[in-house]
Amino acid sequence: MKETWRWFGPADKVSVAEARQAGARGIVTALHHVPTGAVWSPAEIAERRAAVRNGPAGPSTLDWDVVESLPVSEAIKTQTGDWRAHVAAWRESLGNLAAAGIRVICYNFMPVLDWTRTDLAWQLPNGGTAMRFDLADFAAFDIHILARKGAAKDFPVEVVEEAGKRFATMDDAHRKQLARNVTAGLPGAAESWSVEDLRGQLATYAGIDADRLRQNYIDFLEQVVPEAERLGMRLCCHPDDPPFPLLGLPRIMSTLADYQALLAAVDSPANGATLCSGSLGARDDNDLTSMAKALGPKIHFVHLRNVTRETAGTPCSFYEAEHLGGGTDMVALVDALMAEEARRRAEGREDAEIPMRPDHGQDILDDLKRGAQPGYPAIGRLKGLAELRGIMRTLAQTKYH
Repeated sequence: MKETWRWFGPADKVSVAEARQAGARGIVTALHHVPTGAVWSPAEIAERRAAVRNGPAGPSTLDWDVVESLPVSEAIKTQTGDWRAHVAAWRESLGNLAAAGIRVICYNFMPVLDWTRTDLAWQLPNGGTAMRFDLADFAAFDIHILARKGAAKDFPVEVVEEAGKRFATMDDAHRKQLARNVTAGLPGAAESWSVEDLRGQLATYAGIDADRLRQNYIDFLEQVVPEAERLGMRLCCHPDDPPFPLLGLPRIMSTLADYQALLAAVDSPANGATLCSGSLGARDDNDLTSMAKALGPKIHFVHLRNVTRETAGTPCSFYEAEHLGGGTDMVALVDALMAEEARRRAEGREDAEIPMRPDHGQDILDDLKRGAQPGYPAIGRLKGLAELRGIMRTLAQTKYH
């Protein structure tokens, strides 16, 4: 697999030069500052690509290999307002990216919140920190801070009771911090939510259940996938993170069955999956190795990370584990992905080498002082990439040489 590294642009506290030092061979980035629903212009794309290829210290030897993410607007997901214009802008952006030689486009179809954690710097026993999703803390936010109508019905009784106890002991600063954590966005992003904004966004999904959202997604795919196929591009949907319903919103990309349904609905080489082992691994009924084998030909991008589930069932509490820790057998998963690459090479596919990146990472050592985007430290990801590279090199020499 091609080892890539996510970079959030000039505001990122981990530079492209440092990504190169970590051993990355490509960069994953996006135009986070461009408002959702607007066209990514050739000039903006060229400027970001130049920033990847030519840093302050000179040429980086790296290039912009994968877009993550080209955002899908809430208007498209709900089919309201200017959604048709947003689809047209998305298609135009595809053309501009293809003209720049960028072929792999990661995106997601998660309603309202892109990803959700309750703690962005949870203290680990070794002194490092990791991101965490605590179900009782999330329930405290949903029931008592957001005060969503009927929220308590969406949680087990014991979680509701624990959430009430925790909320009662939180001071105002703790409550505000929890709200900020839940609604956190990416650095440099054009959008972020306040609690009031979030209430307004939830209202736009009134009457939209999983079946309706799935149909809206298929409608979107039917309009963009043919264009992507014509351009020789590969679209790959990221799974829900976490992979279960939140805030009364439907989730439609959380299981193997979800992926198979959407890939079959618009069957095209351009319509594929981002296999994120951390997001999908937060469900105890998701077998990542089996999923990799079942989705193999349609996997266009891979995120390798691990989570430790702290409570049983779905939904659950979990935290971001070390890359070789957690509940996913990373050796077996990498083996399955490399077997898929070998199969593609035998077929003569141009995309035989699948881009991957070490997703997330624990803040360790100097990461604790850097203040980078939560989940995207320099040393924690370098450690993860080194561990994953060790697995890949071993398998390459013993099975896939």
